[in-house]
Amino acid sequence: MDFTLSEEQQLFRDALAKFVQNEYAFEARRKIVASAQGWSGEVWARLAAMGALAVPFAEADGGLGGSGVDLMVVMQELGRGIAVEPYLATVVLGGGAVAAAGSPAQRQALLPGLIAGERQLALAYAEPGARHDLHDVQASARREGAGYVLSGRKATVLNGATADTLVVSARTAGARRDAQGVTLFLVARGAQGVSLSDYRTIDGLRAADLVLDGVRLGADAVLGPVDGGLAPLERAVDLGAAALCAEAVGVIEQLNALTLDYLRTRRQFGQPIGRFQALQHRAVDMLVHAEQVKSIVCLAASAAQSADERERRRAVSAAKSLVGRSGRAVAKEATQLHGGMGVTLELPAAHYAKRLTMIDFWLGDSDWHTERFAAASA
Repeated sequence: MDFTLSEEQQLFRDALAKFVQNEYAFEARRKIVASAQGWSGEVWARLAAMGALAVPFAEADGGLGGSGVDLMVVMQELGRGIAVEPYLATVVLGGGAVAAAGSPAQRQALLPGLIAGERQLALAYAEPGARHDLHDVQASARREGAGYVLSGRKATVLNGATADTLVVSARTAGARRDAQGVTLFLVARGAQGVSLSDYRTIDGLRAADLVLDGVRLGADAVLGPVDGGLAPLERAVDLGAAALCAEAVGVIEQLNALTLDYLRTRRQFGQPIGRFQALQHRAVDMLVHAEQVKSIVCLAASAAQSADERERRRAVSAAKSLVGRSGRAVAKEATQLHGGMGVTLELPAAHYAKRLTMIDFWLGDSDWHTERFAAASA
């Protein structure tokens, strides 16, 4: 398989890389994370102007009709800056669900504003106690007249407190863990009965816990088929998992570069510690992890939008499993090679290590995806 980027992809990557390098330096990021909003509206507007928000959406919806590889390019470069803007939450997860299940009217109402940077989305799928199983849904949607009444809780909704519209999974039929009976709904953040508790995650992002207390919705709030929302939800989350893996490539490569620079400049016993063979071996192991991750992420990016459900599951879960393990290994080695400084928030390496740790847990950890890969291969 040829993993060489096209000329257009290379130019787009270079533009994003220049933007991250020049305008998303570590100190600038720290100020953004510490702000009340937790992300930069100016950066978001620049990403919209560059076309980054339009990448995964069809041209008919105002997007660029990009492939999984195009999305990989964006996420890798954002990973190098450990950007906290809600690209994953809004474009990939929330926007991915609307693109996968929305009617033409719903897509027209939501996606052009998202692409322009004027509207944000969030995907509320996880529930307390459900771990990573998308079909484990207790939040209920009771039919009332032509509409529905939603009640229940959702946990760790990325960008939940900022999103204009929430894509919420709720059970309209069946028992708690049934695959059938899950339906997706579009819920306005300010709707009566919606309560959000916002907080910062350990890697600097913003998430919220969601309570739905008798939220009344019309029939036009149903996103996709009634009782058949699990399939488009899985497609959106698989695309998100592949995007996370691509982000991990950028994070790992940047953390490796920071670690090598530290080994070259930190002196002990009258010489740079990078001259010690034991440390060289550990640095080489980090580089091997990076190369392995790059290869499998390319495969996952190519299959992330595949109509073949089995192929998509196998490729995405294989990548997420390896990325989780390799990311944790690189984070551990980088922290140790930096010595006591490796755990201080004043050093960029600590923030990259935190992000790699959380990438493993977002959208299914390595153990869960290993089991999913085995099931898809049976």
